[in-house]
Amino acid sequence: MQILATDKTPLNWTGETLAISLFENASEVTGDLAKLDEILEGTITELISEAEFKGKLGSTIVARVGSKTPIRKIIILGLGKADDLKLDSVRLAGATIARIAKKQNCKNLAISLPIVNNDSAATAEAISEGILLALHLDNRFKSEPEDQGGKLENIELLGLGTQTDAINKANKIFEGVKLARELVAAPANTVTPVTFAQTAEEIAKAYNMGLEILEKEECEKLGMGAFLGVALASDLPPKFIHITYKPQGNPKRKLAIVGKSLTFDSGGYNIKGVGSGIETMKMDMGGGAATLGAAKAIGELKPEVEVHFICAATENMISGHGMHPGDILTASNGKTIEVNNTDAEGRLTLADALVFAEKLEVDAIVDLATLTGACLVALGDDIAGLWSTNEQLAEEIKQASVSAGEKFWQMPLEEKYFEMMKSPIADMKNTGSRAGGSITAALFLQQFIKDTPWVHLDIAGPVWAKKENGVNNEGATGFPVRTLVNWVCNC
Repeated sequence: MQILATDKTPLNWTGETLAISLFENASEVTGDLAKLDEILEGTITELISEAEFKGKLGSTIVARVGSKTPIRKIIILGLGKADDLKLDSVRLAGATIARIAKKQNCKNLAISLPIVNNDSAATAEAISEGILLALHLDNRFKSEPEDQGGKLENIELLGLGTQTDAINKANKIFEGVKLARELVAAPANTVTPVTFAQTAEEIAKAYNMGLEILEKEECEKLGMGAFLGVALASDLPPKFIHITYKPQGNPKRKLAIVGKSLTFDSGGYNIKGVGSGIETMKMDMGGGAATLGAAKAIGELKPEVEVHFICAATENMISGHGMHPGDILTASNGKTIEVNNTDAEGRLTLADALVFAEKLEVDAIVDLATLTGACLVALGDDIAGLWSTNEQLAEEIKQASVSAGEKFWQMPLEEKYFEMMKSPIADMKNTGSRAGGSITAALFLQQFIKDTPWVHLDIAGPVWAKKENGVNNEGATGFPVRTLVNWVCNC
């Protein structure tokens, strides 16, 4: 499938299927749509009348057009209120139209959508992202893949003829999202710490990036007792992954992205019980998957920023040599941790990863993790939590997320909550009370950052869609690759 930009309009385009849009409560078809309606012998007004179409956001009409015109089918999409139009509106519109066209067995499709904020490039990029994300299907593990509907061959974006570069950018970002989706969706017997490191090697080689993979012995020399404590019970070796992207010239900034990379989480001796969702714990490396996805996209886009991608990959299993509840671990910054819950393991791996990242003397660190069920309870399936020690950095991430169409909500770093995590025999416990669990998790991570501006993203909800959700089909979403790439490219 190819997406093309064209200067053609709905009035002079000829082909199989045409998709147009209307705002909510538009009293009548006017302007070029009125002329198109005349060409189509009143089909548009007739459809709107018969379906009592009001242009509400996401509402659609699909119909076959009379044989006197070169257009065979028309799709009409509601965009909601004109004042509410934003980039995510056209991204979602592109996704909806693409899904409909596929179900209608269309091969050739033209899409006419309004330009958002007079920014043709951003509009073309958003529409293209919506199309690509909506049409992606992961059939790797099916013996007989079911791909219902026809295969779209050509999609033309009308009125955006100069925006080929924007479409190319959307394709590059999509490849990063696709990688993250496929890593998260793959089972734990396919994506292991070993294969995860192999994926990092492939990215580094493809884009001429620096690569450092620390084995267990090297991690021991660096004092990574928190990370290695989690890895004790697994028969598979832990892999500490560090990819370095450097631009050709002098970098504008030096950044670090740190992703939680638990390829499977049993809970350890605090094993996840019935109804805990243990069967979904293959996706506990969603932060690391998005980190590698962002690395791939940034390798394609080549921004003028130095970026370090860090993933401490391991499993959290159960065995005779595993970490016990009550054990004390020493992290690489010397802080001691009483493990009062072996199922709060992600923060232990991130602790040593954050210390490692700060030693690189970067300008900012962003970590992302499927860290707490508490965040999912607080913010639901679609919104990730954000904590930060630096308001400017937090604002950068939030702005990047808006243009990406990915949702975050900033949460407080309430320092007094850390009191409940203090241990009588170590510097801290690895969990506090159940109340405020996502906040205390963030406060725990903060203990491993000294001075560097830092943002923590808890992506436990949006990493997986339980049903078709905007641009995301059911399953792994690739969240928040687009936000990370926007942040880096806008620096």
